[in-house]
Amino acid sequence: MELLNRTEETIKKSRFIGLLYHVESVEEVEKVLADLALEHKKARHMPYAYKIGPLAKKTDDKEPSGTAGMPIWNVIERNNLDCVLLVVVRYFGGVKLGSGPLLRAYAGSANRVLKN
Repeated sequence: MELLNRTEETIKKSRFIGLLYHVESVEEVEKVLADLALEHKKARHMPYAYKIGPLAKKTDDKEPSGTAGMPIWNVIERNNLDCVLLVVVRYFGGVKLGSGPLLRAYAGSANRVLKN
């Protein structure tokens, strides 16, 4: 497992940290997620998506359904990526974004981490 890229931005007081990893197994994904949970203990949400050959998963991590994991997954699919884990760590800043802006924030973070 290797960290390929990291980006960070603030949207309406919430911090979004995009992280892109090269992973070869579900065990590596679980290790990265466990390490991130320890590193970002105060983060409110840590949605992610990964694809390793035929294995794939996405999660909204307590965000409204379809607003976090699916936009991250769509970035992976649109770019034909494999053996990747894309995580967006969110530190909630006290301002609710609403479904549309939240979806755009997660998709934007996922896209930025690929382009930088």
